[in-house]
Amino acid sequence: MALTGRAALLAALGSIPVGLLEPSWTGMLAVNGPIALACALDCALAAPVRGLVLARSGDTSVRLGEPADVHLTLTNPSGRKLRARVRDAWPPSSWLPGTETAASRHEVVVPAGERRRLTTRLLPTRRGDRQADRVTIRSYGPLGLWARQRSQASPWTVRVLPPFTSRKHLPSRLARLRELDGRTSLLTRGEGTEFDSLRDYVPGDDTRSIDWRATARQNKVAVRTWRPERDRHILICLDTGRTSAGRVGDAPRLDSAMDAALLLAALATRAGDRVDLLAHDRRPRAQVQGRSAADTLPSFVNAMATLEPELVETDARTLVSTVLRSAPRRSLVVLLTSLDAAPIEEGLLPVLPRLTQRHTVLLASVADPHVAAMTSARGSVDAVYEAAAGTQTQSQRRRTADQLSRHGVHVVDATPDTLAPALADAYLALKAAGRL
Repeated sequence: MALTGRAALLAALGSIPVGLLEPSWTGMLAVNGPIALACALDCALAAPVRGLVLARSGDTSVRLGEPADVHLTLTNPSGRKLRARVRDAWPPSSWLPGTETAASRHEVVVPAGERRRLTTRLLPTRRGDRQADRVTIRSYGPLGLWARQRSQASPWTVRVLPPFTSRKHLPSRLARLRELDGRTSLLTRGEGTEFDSLRDYVPGDDTRSIDWRATARQNKVAVRTWRPERDRHILICLDTGRTSAGRVGDAPRLDSAMDAALLLAALATRAGDRVDLLAHDRRPRAQVQGRSAADTLPSFVNAMATLEPELVETDARTLVSTVLRSAPRRSLVVLLTSLDAAPIEEGLLPVLPRLTQRHTVLLASVADPHVAAMTSARGSVDAVYEAAAGTQTQSQRRRTADQLSRHGVHVVDATPDTLAPALADAYLALKAAGRL
């Protein structure tokens, strides 16, 4: 129980024998006697806070950047009316800076034996689980001179999911996918890996597509048509090591990689392919395997929500071993990692042949747009040095990409805004070429 204002002073003085008080204090007490009586009456009429019952409901998950409403139901079982101020405490990252006070504090009046529901609107600024802290209730008397206060736990967790901002690119990529697999009038004929149908031979058709058994049955030349093969396996690997912690713009590289992985997963499941996820640095941090097409994307989003970069060097040898165990058959392995020279040359390149011998490998990396801007800087000595540094960085990335290409790796190097659609385009290009 906490006292406020003059009530605290009077209560403290009330515990001191009158004979020990100075004459001025005793005079003040005589003058403030009515106030002391009012405080005592206010105390008697203030609703107790110990018996209050709290219950939670509302949103349990939300995409980053979107609001979540969490409801707190306050039940007053006492025989007195509750006039209270309530603070619903959450971690600071649950709101935009400067908005916590207005969002977390509520004024409420609950008549005896009734309940009221308070709504706290969260607007998280980081991914992960946000857990409610204590609820502090300050119960006032009808005169507002006295207050009882108590804090108690009321657990609730809101999982903040990746925002998936690249989903705006999905309709255009799905249209291209339909062109590839024959679901539109632009049916791909002749090239592909999965049998589609038979048709009559026309001059110019590849003779290797002739179906001789169908030709014998029909007494006319029939050729096979093909479409890109479905039900292929794709393993998306997120590098969660130290290089993924580097910020490009307002977000870590890992967040941009997640966004690209989600667009690829959404596109590949629509294409009929099976998609798995592995997040790894020195050990696996998250893994999603064997999910149905409808459950793949929700499982990916849920697994990514709590992932954070680890400030350790990624163990490429362990990563490749985990990939080979997770994908025993030929698959498309998509590595979302850095193109920095040292981690690639010292870590990945020595073990890369083990991976490329069995799988098709596609490596995607987040490029910093500020580096490209640096290369065009001129006008001062500092600007020229910046341009030289930017050009050197770009040259190193190109050399690293060339080294990977010589090992048969397809490389996508794009800025955060363009990485997701560029990765989706690379996947469609491999489909069109019959590489999947």
